[in-house]
Amino acid sequence: MKKPSAPSITSLPLSPDEERRHRMIKYSVAMGVRVLCLVAAVIVPGWWAAIPLVGAIFLPYFAVVIANVSVEQGRVAVQRPGSIVPVAPTPQAPKDEPREGQ
Repeated sequence: MKKPSAPSITSLPLSPDEERRHRMIKYSVAMGVRVLCLVAAVIVPGWWAAIPLVGAIFLPYFAVVIANVSVEQGRVAVQRPGSIVPVAPTPQAPKDEPREGQ
């Protein structure tokens, strides 16, 4: 019987700290763009200021969605110990059923 191979270090998921750092970088970049939109809205004359204002209003929602998108796209799923070791069902005692006519 062939033994399942152990997952390599490259197929393991990111640590929670590293994943959090990636999310914070994405969110910070998006919020930097929002600040630029607010500055542009003050500088741009006339109704053209509405375009950066719309960006500044809707960018926080998209920043959260983009930041929370999984970083691990395309990675192989890690096999958990429960899926590697076959588990046999525990034998159950027969139930005492009342017989007919007694």
